[in-house]
Amino acid sequence: MSVTADVTQARARNTGPVVIHDYGDQALLLEFDDTDEVLAWAAAIRDAELLGVLDIVPASRTVLIKLAGPGYQPPTRQRLRKLQVAPDSTPADGRVDVQIDVVYDGPDLDEVARLTGLTADQVVAAHTGTPWRVGFGGFAPGFAYLIGGDSRLEVGRRAEPRTKVPAGSVGLAGQFSGVYPRESPGGWQLIGRTSADQAALWDVDREKPALLTPGMWVTFRAVQS
Repeated sequence: MSVTADVTQARARNTGPVVIHDYGDQALLLEFDDTDEVLAWAAAIRDAELLGVLDIVPASRTVLIKLAGPGYQPPTRQRLRKLQVAPDSTPADGRVDVQIDVVYDGPDLDEVARLTGLTADQVVAAHTGTPWRVGFGGFAPGFAYLIGGDSRLEVGRRAEPRTKVPAGSVGLAGQFSGVYPRESPGGWQLIGRTSADQAALWDVDREKPALLTPGMWVTFRAVQS
């Protein structure tokens, strides 16, 4: 990876400059202050349909732009400087893309209540009361890191990760919430579980294998088992 970088000042209101790194000779890596900016820039780059851009990969604080060849790096930088991007941390017109039903009987629900100073019912109300946004994917196919929830739910990971977390488990870790798409080890605080049909967050037979993709808005609804 090259250490070459520049700072693009042509940004939308209320945002600072973006740092652009060469990432090898066929990609650029953009750095941001938060995931809201990442999502806004990833969407803007996608909508701009820049010539030579093969793929756009958002992460927690970066956007990777894969290019068709090294010759596309300078013109892509120039086009990026002209983009006007306004991060949006709230869903437009109350839009929700996916609603996930959850039975809130997770083994760590009481521990999360203790750590946050809330009651178990208040933890559930906080988790269901605020729309979450898909920030980026990772960890396992179909796993989405959800951001923008109630800040009172920010808790650390478990001191000792579990060797097996059931598919469909709903957890919290730091600023994130997420749903385990398959059985796997994991250290998140588990507060609930989805029904079996909604645990299929990754299906290679669908046109879009991942149910949750960056930028989507997600809400949780409490249901009985």
